Amino acid sequence: MQDFNKAIDTLKKEKYKWLITGVAGFIGSNILEFLLLNHQDVIGVDNFETGSKANLDFVKKSVPTSAWKKFKFHELDISDKSNIANIFKKIDFTLHQAALGSVPRSITNPIRTNEVNISGFLNILEASKDAKVKAFIYAASSSTYGDHKLLPKVEDIIGNPLSPYAVTKYTNELYANVFSEIYNIRTIGLRYFNVYGVNQNPSGPYAAVIPLWISSMLKKEKVFINGDGTTSRDFCYIKDAVQANILAAINYKNCNPSDVFNVSFGQQNTLNKLFELMKRELNENGKEYSHDPVYRDFRLGDVKHSLADISKAKRKIAYSPSYSLKDGLKELILQSLHIND
Repeated sequence: MQDFNKAIDTLKKEKYKWLITGVAGFIGSNILEFLLLNHQDVIGVDNFETGSKANLDFVKKSVPTSAWKKFKFHELDISDKSNIANIFKKIDFTLHQAALGSVPRSITNPIRTNEVNISGFLNILEASKDAKVKAFIYAASSSTYGDHKLLPKVEDIIGNPLSPYAVTKYTNELYANVFSEIYNIRTIGLRYFNVYGVNQNPSGPYAAVIPLWISSMLKKEKVFINGDGTTSRDFCYIKDAVQANILAAINYKNCNPSDVFNVSFGQQNTLNKLFELMKRELNENGKEYSHDPVYRDFRLGDVKHSLADISKAKRKIAYSPSYSLKDGLKELILQSLHIND
């Protein structure tokens, strides 16, 4: 089994063909950048419903021209089955990142969430099966744990889902397991816990908390906390999420035919602590922020506390996260200040 440094060495020697769905999204674009910098061939799919052309432009500027030429993009909607099979030509690994994220969005629009997250997922899973990929690796979610109160969260103990979004992500795991049993396709689900980092959209009604707060703080605007601030999360820096995808692919033979892994840092932080860490980091970089947070009602469909047990991912795919919340925020805020200057 290879750790991340050895996996990177493997990519320098071996050329694979990767398909990334949701390639213009936050996580997808970061995986794209990593793979192109490591001399891999990549097919990308996105319909820009939540992804951004700016993310692809960001990657294009950050990699050599020779690397960018190894990327081929297809603009299509994964919930529309037509034309999907045509892009699966000699694909080694599918990295399925496309989804309509956000618990509140799913409560507002459960039908479209189902179309993308279940029908779209099934379309890509079936195409991957037909193409005989080495492994189908997909973005699962910590929302699958639902109302189960056990901490830390362990992969084989879940509760009842609390939102349409959670229902769709759990359904993905069920489909993946059935396809592995019936069609002999290797599937690996990565249950992301609150991933944050560069290229994450700070705008709109469904923006994640960290990019939203950084944007508000830089504008000297007030920050809103849902609940009393004691709600806790296990935050995962984007580079660790990318690492998990690469390791799942390189070490897929060490996994069960259908496997699921928690992906996070394995550290619990309250929203109040998150606010203080961000405020301190900005102040230390000359961006003084003096407001206190504004508390409001707890958000419907959210879980109160979350913490990942990442021992299974460490054991089976050699996952070893490098960024604590403090370390990740430090790097992200420095990048955000550079981008905004």
